[in-house]
Amino acid sequence: MAIIGIGVDVVDIDRFERQLERTPGLRDRLFVPAERELNARSLAARFAAKEAVAKVLGAPAGMNWQDCWIGLDASGPTIQIKGTVLAVAKDRGVRTWHLSMSHDGGIATAMVVAEG
Repeated sequence: MAIIGIGVDVVDIDRFERQLERTPGLRDRLFVPAERELNARSLAARFAAKEAVAKVLGAPAGMNWQDCWIGLDASGPTIQIKGTVLAVAKDRGVRTWHLSMSHDGGIATAMVVAEG
């Protein structure tokens, strides 16, 4: 396997929470139903992860935020993709995703590594 790309993103949690409050529909546009009820800290970390995925893939035009979400399994958070994101990932040869997320001191961060 070879590394296809690495993406990192940080989100100011308070600013992100204010944006969610100010913009009706933003939560629904950015997150799948299973993510929407999470607290602002967790949503900010998930948004950072989605942004990191977009960076790995070269920020493709037409990326649907609903086509990338963060799931959980026994080993922790996982990147789940379908549709527009899956098509670009396949085109780039991505076979495996690695994700690390954290939040502290008002900042949420995520790092994504894609292998192929």
